[in-house]
Amino acid sequence: MMDPMRGNNGPRYRHLAEDGAPYDTITIDKLTPIIGAEIGGVDLSNPLGNRTLDEIHRALAENSVIFFRDQHLTEEQHLDFGRKFGELHIHPAAPAAAGHPELMIIRADKDSPRANGEGWHSDVSCDVIPPMGSILYIRQCPPRGGDTLFASMYAAYEALSDRLKAYLEGLTAIHDGEENYRGTYAYAGVQDKATYPRAEHPVIRTHPVTGKKALYVNRGFTRRILGVPRDESSAVLAYLWNHAENPLFQCRFRWQENSIAFWDNRCVQHRAMWDYWPHTRSGHRVTVLGDRPV
Repeated sequence: MMDPMRGNNGPRYRHLAEDGAPYDTITIDKLTPIIGAEIGGVDLSNPLGNRTLDEIHRALAENSVIFFRDQHLTEEQHLDFGRKFGELHIHPAAPAAAGHPELMIIRADKDSPRANGEGWHSDVSCDVIPPMGSILYIRQCPPRGGDTLFASMYAAYEALSDRLKAYLEGLTAIHDGEENYRGTYAYAGVQDKATYPRAEHPVIRTHPVTGKKALYVNRGFTRRILGVPRDESSAVLAYLWNHAENPLFQCRFRWQENSIAFWDNRCVQHRAMWDYWPHTRSGHRVTVLGDRPV
């Protein structure tokens, strides 16, 4: 499947290489030098011109996760915004809005036994073709807490020693959704499926738009590195998970009502903090289908 941000002859958005050049239709307020930026000057409920869409693509490529404040979207507008970046992904386990299987429900309140995304992960990396990006729209948030942490897997890769980079190059790992998904959403009335996704992906993947290398193992889904003894796999994965979660690679987003976060799962891991019980945090997530990792 062709990446939605690429054309037949290479990157569709050639100005992505102009990192640091001014933007014409949006504003950029970087959260850290490494990852994250708040986007201003755009109302996502209105039709977006080609130049604005190009610049949102570019902002995502340059910052890996981007944020929008004070947005007021209907469910249909949220879905339509996601479709501007590609075909939409349907989550293999989580509950969805009535009539919209692509619109995942995100909600935790005083009666919830768990919250979405409590551990570090890349969304549904267990799929054979995992998501390119996730667009989370929070309509209700607690008075304090409920932040989301994002970590750059570009930075995680670059910080590895040359010897470890050489060791990991060419290795693949199994990503499995069984442990995460079976029984997890029973409280929401979702019945388990006979099987859940399982896939083999490279430990180091190359981003199809930026051409940069990123670490692609995560604590949530990666189960084993193939081609090495099991005890070696366990030790290497434990090191890589801890390494990927280094605060130096991170930004932290404080939610306000009607905010949107759009992150690139190909080079970002994230973790949602559930530190706000008994308050409520709720919204919807639209996920854009990606490409097979290489």
